[in-house]
Amino acid sequence: MAQSQQPSDKSYVIAVCLSAIFGVVGIQHFYMGRYLEASLDLGMFILSLYFFFTGQIGYALVVLAIDGVHTFVVTIMLLTGSFRDGYGNLICYPGQKLKQGDLA
Repeated sequence: MAQSQQPSDKSYVIAVCLSAIFGVVGIQHFYMGRYLEASLDLGMFILSLYFFFTGQIGYALVVLAIDGVHTFVVTIMLLTGSFRDGYGNLICYPGQKLKQGDLA
């Protein structure tokens, strides 16, 4: 699927808040329509809980750290207005100006 060069209809504020608060669970990806990425985030979170409750703390920390780094990168991309929703549209921060080449 080709990426659209239009702004997303998803709320920037909601996406950033979900990413900052529930990022390791992947809730923000479900909101943005990125279901594969959301499932991977949720799966990693559940796997880290499994490792934690079965006493494998080292594995839990590794999986949670990987998920945390991914969440940090996604949150930074959202804050800078360079992240796309599930349809390939940019999730723009308020007042973000798209370049003429970015508009269809």
